[in-house]
Amino acid sequence: MSLVAHQTPYEILARYERLSLAHAADTQDKLEAPGLWRGIGFRVGSRLLLSGIDEINELLAVPVLTPVPGTRPWLLGVANVRGNLVPVIDFARFLFGERTQHTERTRLLVVRQGSGNVALLVDEVFGQRTVDEEQRQGAEREEDPRLMRFVENRVGEQKLAIFSMSRLVRAPDFRRAAA
Repeated sequence: MSLVAHQTPYEILARYERLSLAHAADTQDKLEAPGLWRGIGFRVGSRLLLSGIDEINELLAVPVLTPVPGTRPWLLGVANVRGNLVPVIDFARFLFGERTQHTERTRLLVVRQGSGNVALLVDEVFGQRTVDEEQRQGAEREEDPRLMRFVENRVGEQKLAIFSMSRLVRAPDFRRAAA
């Protein structure tokens, strides 16, 4: 007979709680271990990118946008995000000249730019990823000339491009949205 069969429902739940807390504690130690880097993974067109978790302020569903006349085609407009107007950039169109197709997975990545924020429309966000020292040592150089100024390396089995949002928001062509 199983040990669980002789326990009360309360004892079973208490055991599950102990196991869960032990697992959570172990996971936290691994996430905070030296040599690990954490990022948010997202897709722009067919490219899989990864930006530092500290470079992305917020993830949002796409709100209603108000167009801004006289701007580059990649500036979709502005959105009201909790009372603040935030410019929304079609990230694929800025990087590759290809328009992002809106689906139920399309999201906005809100990043800091100067004293405000800017939102980047991406095809999909696939969550948090951790890169360890071994993956960094096996990294490959970015070869797409459209990304080289923002990406140094691609890591992991999926060859995720580590994308620098701080380089992006400082890029002169990104800062000039007027047509």
